[in-house]
Amino acid sequence: MSEPIQDSHRAQSWALLAVNHDFRRLWLVGLVLFVVRWLEMLAMAVFVYQRTGSAFLVALLTMLRLLPMSLFGAFLGAAADRLERRLALIAMVLAQLTTSLVLLLLADADQLGVWHLAVASFINGIGWTADNPVRRVMIGEAVGVEAMGTAMSIDVGTNNASRMLGPTAGGLLLAGFGMLGVLALSVALSLVALVAAIAIRRRKAIARSATSGTALTGIIEGLWFVRRDPHLLGVLIVTIVFNLFGWPFTSMIPVIGQDHLHLGAEGIGLLVSTDGVGALWGAIALALFAKPEHYQWLYVGGVVVYLITLTGFALAPNLPLAAAALVLTGIGSAAFSIMQATIVYRSAPPELRSRMLGVLSVCIGVGPIGFIHLGWLADRIGAQSATAVIGIEGLLTLLLTRRFWR
Repeated sequence: MSEPIQDSHRAQSWALLAVNHDFRRLWLVGLVLFVVRWLEMLAMAVFVYQRTGSAFLVALLTMLRLLPMSLFGAFLGAAADRLERRLALIAMVLAQLTTSLVLLLLADADQLGVWHLAVASFINGIGWTADNPVRRVMIGEAVGVEAMGTAMSIDVGTNNASRMLGPTAGGLLLAGFGMLGVLALSVALSLVALVAAIAIRRRKAIARSATSGTALTGIIEGLWFVRRDPHLLGVLIVTIVFNLFGWPFTSMIPVIGQDHLHLGAEGIGLLVSTDGVGALWGAIALALFAKPEHYQWLYVGGVVVYLITLTGFALAPNLPLAAAALVLTGIGSAAFSIMQATIVYRSAPPELRSRMLGVLSVCIGVGPIGFIHLGWLADRIGAQSATAVIGIEGLLTLLLTRRFWR
């Protein structure tokens, strides 16, 4: 495809998104869910580490937010074809609103404990699991296949921007008002998301084929399609590598920030947000310049950059170098995250998209194994050394699995 034609298609995609009301509502729901997720994850990690002093428990808390992906991802993907997705999205937002409200009441009564945060993390993780087969499939239905790459760049860019806003706000609120301030903001933002979800106009007609058979049948069909498509198989294997050896390191940022860089809650929040700065830059660049023929290389390359720079973060001797490393991890994660959902959506036939994104959630859901591994290592050799070790393990695993994704 020539350069002028590609530029024309890109311009058409941006124009389509600009006038698409449902896309903007779905984008707003995603923005709020992302901000609340990062806001609470940072605040909960600091709260738990200050209460217990255990790096393992900090990793375990984040792991619980990912556990539903491995347990329920495939079933939710298959079930999404049998549900009216707008109602499922509203239920997702209501669940997050409810958990934040319950935690707020417990914090106000000075009864908030680590186990409350663990239960809330697991429940909110179910909503996170449903995001791919529900909200992101709704985005694809609203904008069409041709505009999906641009739409995902915007959506993931929003997620990445929230990685600046959420941790920064979480650190400041935690330092100034404690968990009460963090949870009050979570409740207020979740109400905004609920209004936006209710306002979505598009309704999905449930296909007759989607209602035949069981959810298990749908899962088997999705897995069978992956087995026959080496392209999708490679995407899913790279996803597993990232979530086993890459993503878990984020749980150690507050620990390294406090113990090695000697930062308070505000400083930890700002440090975590630098990852979001890089991710936002990466998402903007990809939205403007990425072409479909580059998607696969951007996907794998993003993981390589992420694994190298997280190792650099762990070994950084001072705050400026640590922050610079996190900016680079953000750029790598932007390439990975945008291409992940885009490639799967574009590669799967329409009738299997929800199921394939559900299978993708299962692959993301292997993350708890990585979190347990990292937390166990951190309690034995320290957070810095453990983080460097998993980064190197990830690079070696990616090299060993090259035949599947090359």
